[in-house]
Amino acid sequence: MSDQTKFQEPADFLCCVDCIGFNLRKANRAVSQLYDDMLRPTGIRGTQYSLLVALKIMGSVLMTELAEKIVMDRTTLSRNLEVMEKQGLVSVTPGEDRRTRQVMITEMGSAVLLNAYPFWQQAQAKIRESMSEERLQGLMADLSTLIEISHVD
Repeated sequence: MSDQTKFQEPADFLCCVDCIGFNLRKANRAVSQLYDDMLRPTGIRGTQYSLLVALKIMGSVLMTELAEKIVMDRTTLSRNLEVMEKQGLVSVTPGEDRRTRQVMITEMGSAVLLNAYPFWQQAQAKIRESMSEERLQGLMADLSTLIEISHVD
């Protein structure tokens, strides 16, 4: 046992209940379940909806750029896109440089996105009904700040 370990006070893990990371993940799971439940009739999940929206807005994009924009690691993004490609929602093709991948939403993906939009609106409305516009704007600003300060170069 090192001298440092010997004289350290025992860790007070009760303070971890206020862990920002844990509570954000907990809130994320709850909100994700709400969106998944609302989007269920469309056959896609909230994560897929968000990816389709990003692709609709960005157009054809390199996978690395997409991963950066949505703050998702490439491995997770690749797995998600692979499923969506099999569903016909996105197209993933080699880029100009064979090591890169170009991603774009397909016509079918656009149709699914359009069909899912009213269900997404219902999920948004459910949250908006429970929170004031001021709180929602503050939350969005706080989330943006957290993303910014957490960005690892």
